[in-house]
Amino acid sequence: MAEETPLDRFRLALTGATRALGRDPEADVSWSQDKPQDVGKSMRVPMPARSLPAEQVREARGAADSFALKMRFHDDVMHRRNMPTEPKARACYDAIERARYEALGENNYTGIRDNLESAIVSRTKSDPISKAQNFEDVPLQTAIGLMLREQLTGQPIPEAAREGVELVREFVESRTGDDFERLTQSLDDQKAFQSLSLDLLKHLDLVKQEEDDNSGEQDEGEEESGDEEQEQPDDQDDSADELPSQDVSGESSESEDGSESDQENSGEDDVGDGEGGDEGEDGVLPMRANRPWTMDPDTFEYTSFTTEFDEVVEATELCDPEELQRLRAYLDSQLTGLQGVVTRLANRLQRRLMAQQNRAWDFDQEEGLLDAARLARVIVSPGSSLSYKVEQDQEFKDTVVTLLIDNSGSMRGRPISIAAISADIMARTLERCGVKVEILGFTTRAWKGGQSREKWLNSGKPATPGRLNDLRHIIYKKADEPMRRARKNLGLMMREGLLKENIDGEALLWAHERMLSRSEDRRILMVISDGAPVDDSTLSVNNAGYLETHLRKVIDWIENKSPIQLVAIGIGHDVTRYYKRAVTIMDVEQLGGTIIEQLADLFEVE
Repeated sequence: MAEETPLDRFRLALTGATRALGRDPEADVSWSQDKPQDVGKSMRVPMPARSLPAEQVREARGAADSFALKMRFHDDVMHRRNMPTEPKARACYDAIERARYEALGENNYTGIRDNLESAIVSRTKSDPISKAQNFEDVPLQTAIGLMLREQLTGQPIPEAAREGVELVREFVESRTGDDFERLTQSLDDQKAFQSLSLDLLKHLDLVKQEEDDNSGEQDEGEEESGDEEQEQPDDQDDSADELPSQDVSGESSESEDGSESDQENSGEDDVGDGEGGDEGEDGVLPMRANRPWTMDPDTFEYTSFTTEFDEVVEATELCDPEELQRLRAYLDSQLTGLQGVVTRLANRLQRRLMAQQNRAWDFDQEEGLLDAARLARVIVSPGSSLSYKVEQDQEFKDTVVTLLIDNSGSMRGRPISIAAISADIMARTLERCGVKVEILGFTTRAWKGGQSREKWLNSGKPATPGRLNDLRHIIYKKADEPMRRARKNLGLMMREGLLKENIDGEALLWAHERMLSRSEDRRILMVISDGAPVDDSTLSVNNAGYLETHLRKVIDWIENKSPIQLVAIGIGHDVTRYYKRAVTIMDVEQLGGTIIEQLADLFEVE
């Protein structure tokens, strides 16, 4: 076993501290080459140098501490319930809440104060506020968050942001009055703090009076509903048990999805191409619907408003060689300890493939292998000639496998790392067995619709436009390309900002069409995903199940009418509700069992 490095020990200590502070034993911390980000209970923090410089250590600890404080003091359901619909207001709303739970940590735990300070200073240096020259250059959400932190903790504005904050301070303070002081008095109560933060945004004209009033009414209604639900178990245990579990979960899921979708998708008509990704990447990632399947209407027709801005691009075109090499090195660091897996899997799969080949013998040949079963005849009749046999092998079907990887924002963090590692291991394994492999990815070029949405807005917003975002389909490895040449391309999946939204149905059709042009006898399409298709721009102007309905119809057509075999791998999510043949894995260690068994079964002779 490899010796544990100081960096490994630091990560373990960081994970332990995060679990203790966040009071959650399932919290996990891993390294990132980019800015900190969290998905669920997993957090990726900047990886310090091997020498563990003090400032880099504090920065990593501060990012992990902020994550732990969020887990402990932040209720995400409550936060989303009254979230403003306008992107700028929503960004300020998120920044205010972040200032709240980080302030609780700074005020109550002096040991983490310096860590949080280092993380905030680092965050500020890369923020546009550090380069602001006039009022219009200042991102208001950053300024408000730092001003509120100053009020809640007494900590000064970081030097890099000081000039930027001063550019907007008079404007903010003249409109908000005593709002900051009132927020200080409600620091421990997220619900009250949330209401006051909406008042602050209203005073800054970021939230309309009507919208704020409606949010309050919705909050009261949901609270009353929630109280009733909490009282029900005492009186109605028996009736609740009789309800079908699928129906209950389905109703809950649809309710949550509907409310979140309405909140996130409303008021986006003025959104631009979204290339910056600020709104999509900072806590407003698309939510996976995964609703129970219902019958599609016979009249359903899937359309795209425009394909003018879609692109099919090779990985090398999206990243310069130096960065691609760095990202691949980061992915390799996560492959440590798995090198032996490739050899073991290749051997297992190769044995299965060889066992499936049909063999026969031609006897009584004049040359070949000596037929031992007929030696007795030579002994009985010495005049008889020796008998030989020749093995006749039926050539194994020529095979190509396409790995289609979901590159959506919800895959960020551990899921996309697992997907990239899975693709790496499977590609090398199959290549060793003489099977050609193509690796593809799919996402969108922008959050919230991009140029397609702009064109729709300029066209007068025609009703039911269909798919309303710019597709980005990525070729990581071509089928005829050796893995040694394409291996660095998989590092692109680790790049910050690549993963956006996902339109699975069209991606499946794209990969399927590429496979149809291949000449191999057996063609297998393997999808690696984490759930349902999500694209806010499309779903905001079409019915809620638009993308999911199309995906199901595409899957049904491929599974029942296409010569191509289809299988899916769910990363942390059950995808069997979509695909007939599917498996779910939670980590790469499971590759050795379920994944190879699925591949081997597909290779069986029909």
